[in-house]
Amino acid sequence: MVRIHRLSAYLRRRFGERVQKIPLDAGFSCPNRDGTLSREGCVFCNPQGSGSGLLRRGLSIREQWDFWRDIHVKKHGLSRFTAYLQSYSNTHGPAAKLAAALDGLGSLPGLTCLALGTRPDCLDEEKLDLLAASRERLGLAEVFLELGLQSASDATLAHINRGHDAAAFAGAARAAAERGLTVVAHVMAGLPAPDGREGLAELLDTVAFVDALPVGGIKFHNVYVCRGTRLSRWFDEGRYVPLTQAEYLDWLGEAIMRLDPRVVIHRLNGNPAQGELVVPAWAGNMRRVHNAVRAHFVERDIWQGKLNGAEDGPPEWFDPENGEGR
Repeated sequence: MVRIHRLSAYLRRRFGERVQKIPLDAGFSCPNRDGTLSREGCVFCNPQGSGSGLLRRGLSIREQWDFWRDIHVKKHGLSRFTAYLQSYSNTHGPAAKLAAALDGLGSLPGLTCLALGTRPDCLDEEKLDLLAASRERLGLAEVFLELGLQSASDATLAHINRGHDAAAFAGAARAAAERGLTVVAHVMAGLPAPDGREGLAELLDTVAFVDALPVGGIKFHNVYVCRGTRLSRWFDEGRYVPLTQAEYLDWLGEAIMRLDPRVVIHRLNGNPAQGELVVPAWAGNMRRVHNAVRAHFVERDIWQGKLNGAEDGPPEWFDPENGEGR
């Protein structure tokens, strides 16, 4: 039984083969780091940011692409790839910078889709129009716009120094969807909150908030504590305690059952970079967490949408060989 609507299945249905994501660093920053909003970043964010770090080693976009593409071609014989502009906020700054980054993707061999990570407060009509136009200009099958929401609670967003409210996410999601972009929401479980830590109720409220918007995908993250962050100081001071694995499995299962079965799940847990994790130790083994999630779903007979439109069982489109799902 296929219990969730995975990105891998969605892409295999569309193209009949695996589509591999390649992380790219185009040299963007973040308004929460460069002084536009603050210089501290979100309380949980690694000062080094996400991504491969290849730009810091002097590799251009094409060189980064070739580095990863060659590995996947030689190891798996793949021919289709998604360019993932991952590091920091990839629409921060002038629209001309975004346009130049998009132009740099034009000659990448095997480019099939674009995924771009950013913040909802770093978008305007000009930038959204550029992203929408890139689909036809670059011959892309789909553009995934990954927007950090984290929580639907404005109190929590303020507490974690996010720099925007939930309404900013809603407005950006609607504007992007109107242009044919596929919005992917980032959601975090166990965020620090003014009264200590968000609970299951707040996670379910966030999932309901996402479900009410034109969002085509979602990434779930368990909060883990990174070195050099404000959250690590809060942990040392006893002001924050991360979720146990058992808690996360329970919460994720409850959220998944309430998630619209048409929404594509791009991620089920956070994945710390090597050397950055402080706690919890269980978050450092992605494969073990994946296995625990699968076992938990089987044990509790959980599937996506069980309490939201798929009460009779997992829809056929969860299987990569069947259905449409959107």
